Amino acid sequence: MKRVLKWLGIVTGSLLVLAGAARLYLTRSARPGSLEHPRGYSHPKEILAAIATGGLKLIDMNPPLPANVVERTNVEYGRIGSRALNLDLYSPAGLTGAVPGLVFIHGGAWRTGKRQDYRIYTAHFAAQGYVAATASYRLFREAPFPAAVEDVKCAVRWMRAHAAELHVDPERIAVIGGSAGGHLSMMVGYSSGLFDAAGGNTTVDSHVAAVVDIYGPADLTTPFGQKASVVKDFLGGRGFDEAPDLWRSASPQFHLKAGAPPTLILQGTLDEIVPVGQSDTLAARLGELGVPYEYERLEGWPHTMDACVPVNEYFKARIGEFLANRFGR
Repeated sequence: MKRVLKWLGIVTGSLLVLAGAARLYLTRSARPGSLEHPRGYSHPKEILAAIATGGLKLIDMNPPLPANVVERTNVEYGRIGSRALNLDLYSPAGLTGAVPGLVFIHGGAWRTGKRQDYRIYTAHFAAQGYVAATASYRLFREAPFPAAVEDVKCAVRWMRAHAAELHVDPERIAVIGGSAGGHLSMMVGYSSGLFDAAGGNTTVDSHVAAVVDIYGPADLTTPFGQKASVVKDFLGGRGFDEAPDLWRSASPQFHLKAGAPPTLILQGTLDEIVPVGQSDTLAARLGELGVPYEYERLEGWPHTMDACVPVNEYFKARIGEFLANRFGR
């Protein structure tokens, strides 16, 4: 009995030490709005421990709407047969002049996720003076590639077609997305002239002036992509050996060429879903082509790292800086 009590005391003490360490570790993170990288962790289990002990806070996915922002939900931006494609729109109150437009594209492995997941970003950037939309698209269980690409390009065309009434500058539109949304954002930015024949406003151009890729896969043909069953599902069940051209067509990196939109890459080194090598190779290729890019390689952070408050605050500040540099303040 004494041994059991002693063992419980040791375990309890160890847990308290870990909890304290997690809280202390958080104090090394950057202040909200800071452009210093939030200090990362050595292993994903440390992050889970910090969250469990309250040392690392998670974001509120449905924050209060800022007082200076007007929200419009369930706006139809396109239609495939009888299927409506919707977005939610966030605009600065009392807007009169033309400002940059942002189209956010949610993640979820092209299989799940919803546009409301990015309300935390759209409301924030609308409060900063942008017109920001978050768009739904067809997931692969409804329609495989290239349906999702066609849909998000349609969302960009809708914003450009309605630029005057939205008070959007049609030449200052950016796409921003995370994970599968990062992949789709790059496809919008890099595959100019392709995948533009569906949804509506097909005579309007879907080009964008900037791309923000948040831990999105750039090359699906690599071993990482070939081993991921979700990629094969996204491509309609056809493996790389069966349809290598299809896999290349679905990979943003194979569409890259000189003159592509300036790109901001945000990637964590502990990412176990999309390997950091995807972003390393993308950055190298952008450099080779002379495409302006900025690469924030966050040491010690995993996939969906912006679900954590310090990273989310950093992302909003860093994306804001990138957009201001491209579009003006």
